[in-house]
Amino acid sequence: MSDGKKSRGARRREIGVVLSAKMDKTIVVEVARLSKHPKYEKYVKKRVRFHAHDEENTAKTGDRVEIAETRPLSKSKRWRLLRIFEHQEV
Repeated sequence: MSDGKKSRGARRREIGVVLSAKMDKTIVVEVARLSKHPKYEKYVKKRVRFHAHDEENTAKTGDRVEIAETRPLSKSKRWRLLRIFEHQEV
């Protein structure tokens, strides 16, 4: 960092399943994780949905994908598609 530029830092990455690929260059990815309830100590499934940018419209519904955080691309898109792990068989 001696050249005066700031580093971008580590960007978040998530792995999830594509729920919708009906929009142009946009996919909806659902990321699920297990967390332990603080009082009852039972594992609870939590889900969150992200809108991600898919430049070439390659991802289809049901695919497992990796997305990364990026600059705001639109009102709801803050993520972009990195790679597709596996395609859903029809």
